[in-house]
Amino acid sequence: MKRELFRFLKEYTTDVLSINKLIVSSFLLSNKYDVIENEHIRSLIIDQSDSGFNELNLFNSKFRIDSLEKVIEAFEYVISPEDKIVSGAVYTPSNIRQFIVGNIFSKHENIADKTICDPACGCSGFLYTAIQQMKVQTDKTYIEIIEENIYGLDVKDYAVERSKILLTLLALENGEDHKVIQFNLFVGNALLSDWGRENINFEGFDIVIGNPPYVCSRNIDKESKALLSQWKVSSSGHPDLYIPFFELGMALLKTDGHLGFITMNSFFKSLNGRALRRYFKEESYRFSIIDFGGEQIFSSNSTYTCICLLEKSKANGIKFSSSKQNELNNLSFINISYDLLDSQNGWNLRLPELIKKIESVGKPFSSLFKTSSGIATLKNDVYIFDAIREDSDFYYINEKTPIEKKSCREVVNTNKLTKMTNINSLKKKIIFPYYYKDDTAIVIPEKEFKDKYPETYSYLLSKKEILSARDKGKGNYTEWYSYGRKQALELYKYKLLFPHIAPKTPNFIISSDRDLFFHNGLSLLSNDLKNLKVAQKIMQSRLFWFYIKNTSKPYGANYMSLSKNYIKSFGVYNFTEKEKKWLRAEKNQVIIDEFLERKYDIQLGSYL
Repeated sequence: MKRELFRFLKEYTTDVLSINKLIVSSFLLSNKYDVIENEHIRSLIIDQSDSGFNELNLFNSKFRIDSLEKVIEAFEYVISPEDKIVSGAVYTPSNIRQFIVGNIFSKHENIADKTICDPACGCSGFLYTAIQQMKVQTDKTYIEIIEENIYGLDVKDYAVERSKILLTLLALENGEDHKVIQFNLFVGNALLSDWGRENINFEGFDIVIGNPPYVCSRNIDKESKALLSQWKVSSSGHPDLYIPFFELGMALLKTDGHLGFITMNSFFKSLNGRALRRYFKEESYRFSIIDFGGEQIFSSNSTYTCICLLEKSKANGIKFSSSKQNELNNLSFINISYDLLDSQNGWNLRLPELIKKIESVGKPFSSLFKTSSGIATLKNDVYIFDAIREDSDFYYINEKTPIEKKSCREVVNTNKLTKMTNINSLKKKIIFPYYYKDDTAIVIPEKEFKDKYPETYSYLLSKKEILSARDKGKGNYTEWYSYGRKQALELYKYKLLFPHIAPKTPNFIISSDRDLFFHNGLSLLSNDLKNLKVAQKIMQSRLFWFYIKNTSKPYGANYMSLSKNYIKSFGVYNFTEKEKKWLRAEKNQVIIDEFLERKYDIQLGSYL
């Protein structure tokens, strides 16, 4: 429904009030409500005398908002993509909301007296679910629950307006049609420490629930970015907006209160999550995590998520479970001591003792091998090409565009090594506006570049406007045709090339071409071929992939990340020179796997 609904409304109107009227009137029309006493809802009814009545009938014939769950979906879906970037609003499936609310409610007696807050409520899907479950467990009316138990805050005024509409319709649907309802719903930025407490007799909430905003660090609005410094969990890296909501949520709770969020799981490992991990360990909260791994819960947002259930009381460790969205009623938890969790380098929540054993062997991978990301032009389609033909002096991007051969190098996309094994079949040409001095890449000055490679210069000049848009037009480049980043321009005799993400053990290919560049994936760089061959055998092993599957960041379709941050702590056994020689020569992978697992004193059979 999402795409079609958004397209319809975009053609009809972008006015929030008009959209609200359309959605509310569709719900009322679909459910045959004739007489409405509530003044708020009455103001939103489109009747036969209104100019928008024909659009209402057309809208209702296409989408038919006949349930409150569809009202929630519609309110979330009609937020413009531009607004979603800065507000981070997404629709949370009802079964996720029900699980979180149900789990927290089960920990409280006398739920009728409890106060419940969503500090980034959006259109209040979580509060809607909480009201429903509280009604089942108490004798209170819907309006009593709304007025006495429910609190919400959102940075967008239209979100708070839609919250009031939804909760009013919930009461109305259940026969409670009052002229006016008093809401504890406020407009404001949750990161302000006094976020609306002046409006309530604030002593702390019993329950905090929600889905904190999905806003990456580069899209955080100026006000919120300035407020991040108030929260100690935001002191590492460039934190996404969801990170301070944990500290915020716990600060809003009474002692022994409970928090339930569904949020990104990137804090397990990311640099941005380092301060948050340290905060959890220092506070030692009672904490349960249900990780969805590579399953994408939100159809409108390609993020990887987990459910976090916290109690404002002390515990020795974390309870952890992996799950699918449809398996939440069959969870199996493991207990992980806070002492086993590494705040600095990331949490290994799957088989933590076994992972710690692997990491404690020998020396860390990062101390023995230099890992590099590929070149970053920030506009590969300008610099990288397949020549349609060539002659003695030129490659041709097309029949009208020659590029001097001497201005180019060869490059491979190492992400394709998940399936490909032949480096030569992956080679393309890349325009290389640099020269080397003492193995350091230096960009060729513009006049010299123009004189030496006039055809290449002319081609790049035709793309100057495109190149100037890199880094949102704020890039500070030595020359306008410089690459976007200076990474991976070092010269080494040998490279062990491999992809950034892979669904299983990928191909690790050694190249002895010093002038070959790579992009998208990664490489170990070395002038020592023997050590690089040992690294290759280790990385191709069953043990190494087992480690990656249980420590790395998951992607869709069971792909796992092999980036530097996820391989750096793998312990490399202190092999003898004789063992290294044997590893380099042995070709039978099964024999290598058995050898390595003996050395690490680990039997993987029971874990595979």
